[in-house]
Order: sequence, then structure tokens, then C-alpha cells
Amino acid sequence: MTVALWMARLRRWHSLLAPVVLLPLMTTVMSGVVYRVARDWFGVSRDSAHWLMSLHEGEWLGPQLEPVVVVLNGLGLLWMLITGGGMLLQSWRSAWKKRSKGGGSAR
Repeated sequence: MTVALWMARLRRWHSLLAPVVLLPLMTTVMSGVVYRVARDWFGVSRDSAHWLMSLHEGEWLGPQLEPVVVVLNGLGLLWMLITGGGMLLQSWRSAWKKRSKGGGSAR
């Protein structure tokens, strides 16, 4: 399999999975940030902000699904970082090759 074909498949899978991964990751990020800011900057008690941590950790799904959600969230984040990083490196490499062949800047 050529690199171009591999990158095309990677982009396709990345774009297909991104909408699925977006909502859980955004929920985790936002609830974690709001929890930390509420506790540290606004002095909200741990008991008052517990619902945010429950949302953040997936505790509201129950003891059976909580670990599954955490693992899937972590795997989704790793997938997006690795595939997105790969695509970024590929675009940088492509731009560098064009600049090298052209003998000047890419502008």
C-alpha cells in the first residue's frame, strides 16, 4: 500500500470518527475545566461541584459503564491525536517538498 493511499484512508477514518468522539471529549474537557475553575477561583465546595466531577468521570452511567466510557474516551483522544498529528506531518512534508522543488518560498 502506498503512503498516499494509506494517508487517504487515515483521513477518511479520522473524519468519520471525529463527530462520534467530539461530544464525549468536549463534555469531559468542559466539565473538568469548569470544576477546577469553580473550586479554585470561586471557592465552590467539593460537595456543590460534585455533579461536574460525576459528569466528567462518567459516574452518572453507573459502575458498569463508567470504566468503559473512560477507556473509550481515552482511546478516542489518542486516535484523534495520532491520526491528526500524522496528517499534520504529512501536510508539512508535502509543503516542504514543494518548497524544495520550487527553489524558493511557498508564498
